Amino acid sequence: MRRICIAILLTALLQAPVFGYNDHRGHNLDSLERVVGRWTPQAIDEATGEQLLELNRACRDLMLGYSSINGEKCLFYARKALSISLRQDWVYASSDAYRYIGQHYFGQNQLDSALFYYRKSMECVQRMAAGATSATNSAGYSEKEIDDQLSVLYGSIGNVYNMMDSIPRAMDWYEKAGAIFEKYGWRESSSVLYYNIGETWVEEGDPGKAIAAYEKALQYGQGDSLMVANAQKGLGRAYLELGENQKAIQYLQEAEKYYSAHEREELLFVKENYEYMSAALMAQRRQIILMAGGAVLILLLVVGILLLGKKLRRSRKEQAEVSAVLEETLLEMPHPAPSEAAPQLSAREMEILDLLTKGYTTPQIAEALGLSPETIKWYRKKLLVKFDVSNTAELVSQANGMNLLH
Repeated sequence: MRRICIAILLTALLQAPVFGYNDHRGHNLDSLERVVGRWTPQAIDEATGEQLLELNRACRDLMLGYSSINGEKCLFYARKALSISLRQDWVYASSDAYRYIGQHYFGQNQLDSALFYYRKSMECVQRMAAGATSATNSAGYSEKEIDDQLSVLYGSIGNVYNMMDSIPRAMDWYEKAGAIFEKYGWRESSSVLYYNIGETWVEEGDPGKAIAAYEKALQYGQGDSLMVANAQKGLGRAYLELGENQKAIQYLQEAEKYYSAHEREELLFVKENYEYMSAALMAQRRQIILMAGGAVLILLLVVGILLLGKKLRRSRKEQAEVSAVLEETLLEMPHPAPSEAAPQLSAREMEILDLLTKGYTTPQIAEALGLSPETIKWYRKKLLVKFDVSNTAELVSQANGMNLLH
């Protein structure tokens, strides 16, 4: 779940440094640390308000500078900045320090502590909104300055509830942040926010809601290639979860075009996109194999049905033939012909007897009359019984002697 929250955490770190950080006066981290290190507790107690303002600003610069590369140093300078700002009642500086302390604990997965410091930061912002004056501006804080602080805090508190698996509460805070982003047209922040919401819904097993969020991230991200690529990666992941592999591959391929050109800068996203692409291709391959196997099974089923139908038709025909023979037999049983007289023969029996006298075999007779060999055998047995003979030669001889076929 922590990986999900990384994206929106970027909103809170829009001014966060990377290696080679320089503050607004051109100092790097090492030189700033040397400057701050010269301030002893006694010197701080004797410093003027202007000197404390400069020291607080240096500590906050170090806090910002170390926020993404050294959590412990970031926490140290945040606390140092906070001690000065609280003494001087500088609410904006205090809000900043509280928030960065909260972010440190968030990164350590100490969520209750993170939430405590975020709420302390919120109290400072509420004082700003109520008219607290600035150390550098007696007129107080502008609406935009207040909203900027609020939006970051809303997103950060949303992240805490996200990590706590309290998704409805997380979404409430995200919605508050999104309203401020929309108010000022902060498209990049909106894109990051909705990307993070999409990641959350995927993890929650709701790819439908995830797709809606990723599409918003894509919409807000237009003009920023990284934001667009991240949204496309998210859409690819969501469609993969839905089993729509072709759509997933299309979005992941679009994201790949950007990531492949920025592989060193976007290593984490490159890795994720590769993993999703591999999974989508594997799923598509399995789908093709299953479809091919299904087609073969359907073909075999159709062939089986056709063969079964043919066999059933043949069976019905044979059954009908047997029934006809039995019917003839039953009709003839009450009226047996005297042995010296010519037996009573049906038309079919006459046909078969005629072919037998011509030397036809059972298969040949079956083919000639369109009957099965079993039926012909039945008729032949009947003829032997009716003529009271034991073989075909005697049957043919007796039939000829009786002039039945002339």
